[in-house]
Amino acid sequence: MTLTKSKYYFEALDYFPFNLSECMDALNYALSYEPEDADSLCLMGRVYSEELKDYETAKKYFNEAMQSNIGNINTPKYYIECLLNNEDYEEAEKLIDFALKLKGIDKSEILNCQSFLHERNFEYKQALGVLKEAKKFAYSRAALEVLEDREKMIEGKVTRAGDIKKTE
Repeated sequence: MTLTKSKYYFEALDYFPFNLSECMDALNYALSYEPEDADSLCLMGRVYSEELKDYETAKKYFNEAMQSNIGNINTPKYYIECLLNNEDYEEAEKLIDFALKLKGIDKSEILNCQSFLHERNFEYKQALGVLKEAKKFAYSRAALEVLEDREKMIEGKVTRAGDIKKTE
């Protein structure tokens, strides 16, 4: 990571997501200095995925980031979220399996993504099982609270799904 590229990457990170114009300018500068920087490519993917909802373009940036540095632990979570939002469930499942093997990755975040995958496939009991596993890897109160909130929400869906079947 060159000093100039780092400067622009950190500027872009600082602007994201509140000032997208400045963020994009800084990201373009960072990528002009180092076109294959995984962190810059990942952040560009996040801009397209989270803010512009252009999932196909985001996937290209995330894929480039993964190819540039397969061991980068920042990219998989955001790439998985993009794939889930774009309903690319098979790709998301493969990336989840890969990400869980990466040394140093936050397993609670990846398992939370896996619970989203099960939820989107209406597999609520599997989603709850994955959240239980994710809680084992939550090492901060904030992370644990996110998982507990998701657990409550999915439990509500299980109850409502049961009520709907009873009335039919």
